[in-house]
Amino acid sequence: MSIRFTTKARRGMVALTVAAGLALGVVGCGGGGGDDKKPKASASASKDNGSNPSAQEGTDEVLAELRGQDGLILQITSAQRDAGGFVTVNGNLKNDGAKRVVVPPAVRGDEREIIRNGMSLGGATLVDSKSKKRYYVLRDTDGRPLTTTGFSMIKAGESIAVFMQFPAPPADSSEVSFQLPTFASGTIQISG
Repeated sequence: MSIRFTTKARRGMVALTVAAGLALGVVGCGGGGGDDKKPKASASASKDNGSNPSAQEGTDEVLAELRGQDGLILQITSAQRDAGGFVTVNGNLKNDGAKRVVVPPAVRGDEREIIRNGMSLGGATLVDSKSKKRYYVLRDTDGRPLTTTGFSMIKAGESIAVFMQFPAPPADSSEVSFQLPTFASGTIQISG
């Protein structure tokens, strides 16, 4: 196979993945009318009947809270296995300190390709000790990390919603260690 064919195939796969992700986002976020016939459930009702809402339903449950330097905290709220063989980790990067904090450049990792694309959480990894493998943040065909980008400072008390996308560990590996440079590591459960 030629390099041109391989590159086109890769771009097509990334485009398909992005399109599928956007379609899921639109479906999940669409409010639209016509749902008036559905009963409204309260938070206490869902606790009483024992249902466990999925990560996509917007729970505030924190899977792990990782502390970094200068009052930075990363709260991981979901780690969802997608049908395409990916794991998407969502959370909040919060400044718990009393003054504005510069996010350490180390969180983007030390690979030239990621550094060239600006500030991101590209240094994040998932470690599957069962399979003895480390999974790095995925990148698109232009080398940009599939993670939240474009932030450098966080004001006191402010929180930024973040995401990172990784290749999925084997289906029988649901517990992994999440690591981000300058932050403590933590164990999270992958759902889906």
